[in-house]
Amino acid sequence: MIFDALIIGGGVSGMQCALVLGSAKNKPFAADKKIAIIMHQRTSHLENALFNNVLGLQPKTLGKDILISGKEHLSNLYPAVSQIENEKVLSVEEINSNYIVTTNKTTYQSKIVVLALNYSKPFSIKGLEAFVIPHEKANPDKDRIQLKNKNHFIQRGLYCCGTIAGCRSQFAIAAGSGASVATDILTIWNDNNPTKIHDKVW
Repeated sequence: MIFDALIIGGGVSGMQCALVLGSAKNKPFAADKKIAIIMHQRTSHLENALFNNVLGLQPKTLGKDILISGKEHLSNLYPAVSQIENEKVLSVEEINSNYIVTTNKTTYQSKIVVLALNYSKPFSIKGLEAFVIPHEKANPDKDRIQLKNKNHFIQRGLYCCGTIAGCRSQFAIAAGSGASVATDILTIWNDNNPTKIHDKVW
């Protein structure tokens, strides 16, 4: 099977990207799209986080709880999005206009790949080394990294979001970054008509 979009990383930006893509599955332009997300590559920064300043989250919400509830939210509302657990991505390679994503267990093929990893070293995914640069918005003493991109776009079919895209490590920023990439992908699927997805109370 060839995925239309494969997200690597199940933190804030990755899950938010998956949620927006999943929410479009009832639209004709996305109905036949195959979407998947490979969950955490390494220990998530969410596991030690406490949120008091995020609109929509109750004060004292724990990041480790969001990791659990986010997966449940995605599977309950948008089960068409495949969640791939317990696999580590080893390489990403462009071949014949698609991307081959190799993990420690298997190989996937996707037309679009979204990198939603955190900005900590080391960056160990082979095939992407040429895009790694120092993080432009992090404290230099932290020695963080990002992928070279323009508004989340790295090259044809390859995107990044969250801190690995150069965003600051802030929950709302990371979520917005993931949603932004999702709407860019939906726009492509919708014949390049600018696209966003909203649910409404009728």
